Amino acid sequence: NGGEESEGFLFTGDEGTMEIAGNTVTVTRVPHEKEPGFTVSTFSEAMQKETFAEYRKKYPVTHPEGAPPQTIQKYSAEKGYADNYDHFRNFFNSVRTRKQPVEDATFGFRAAGAALLANRSAEKGSIIHWDPVKMTLG
Repeated sequence: NGGEESEGFLFTGDEGTMEIAGNTVTVTRVPHEKEPGFTVSTFSEAMQKETFAEYRKKYPVTHPEGAPPQTIQKYSAEKGYADNYDHFRNFFNSVRTRKQPVEDATFGFRAAGAALLANRSAEKGSIIHWDPVKMTLG
């Protein structure tokens, strides 16, 4: 047997990453660089020197203090946990008590909306305009 396949989601942002795989969520934070990078290779040599000198005035050279600290937070659901149990428990409790569920029909429609719009756009071969406030096609 060739081994196990895995699937998940990896969200990358300017503060780090969040990976969702199976019943585990891992958040990795990496601090921002102290100075932004820049590219001047297409400038004339004189302009490169001038730009670099201005850059160093704003961002003086400092000695690195080692690798930037990286924090990793990991949450794993308990063994045997299934999110569909909580989903159904919430739904049936809402029916019994007549209270609003945690995630109502509007929430579900908004959650599915992006995928539905992407499919419709692909079928039509054109851009779909959506009014998120009225939740209607525009």
